[in-house]
Amino acid sequence: MAMTMTGEATLPAARSKVWVLLNDPEVLKTCIPGCQSLERTGDNGFAAVTKVKIGPVTAIFKGKVEISDIVPDVGYAIYGEGEGGVAGFAKGGARVSLADASGGTLLRYDVEAQVGGKIAQLGSRLIDGVAKGMADKFFASFVEEAVKSGVAAEPLTPTPPLQSMAAPAPQSLPRATPLASAAAPNPAVAALQASPPKKKSWLRRIWEWFMSRLR
Repeated sequence: MAMTMTGEATLPAARSKVWVLLNDPEVLKTCIPGCQSLERTGDNGFAAVTKVKIGPVTAIFKGKVEISDIVPDVGYAIYGEGEGGVAGFAKGGARVSLADASGGTLLRYDVEAQVGGKIAQLGSRLIDGVAKGMADKFFASFVEEAVKSGVAAEPLTPTPPLQSMAAPAPQSLPRATPLASAAAPNPAVAALQASPPKKKSWLRRIWEWFMSRLR
């Protein structure tokens, strides 16, 4: 029975660091659900032992994995096959690619696999559900490993704030020195204004009275 699966996950780590983790057997062993051992057999090969439970069937699969089409920090192709005794067999391949994304690295995968034997009789719906659940557990564990390894994506350098375009506050002007008072009046005029009017003489007053009578 053939099956396909496509998915993606955003990982909180820089792409180059995700690539290192994807090629670390110990990290992969920790993240693959039911994986009992994963040992490197060559530059691009691994031997794996995995315990899988699909519905009422539990089986231990022993197999090998080969990696090809390797492009560092970009992706690779992976092919594997395993035997589970009376439970059946599984084989297939996947293509994994990495791309920069906001908050870390976007990992995409496309899987094509084939299963046979007793497990194939359980039906595609059950097998697809188990495969999807294993993929979700793998990436959840992978994120935890990325965080524990201290390879979380480096924070973006904040952009310096723009300077305000508002006009600068006016500088306080020094207090003006009080203007000098108006020029002092002529001393002679001041003296005339200050001195009280002189009293008229008695002769002057009689003369003015006489003149007023003649009018």
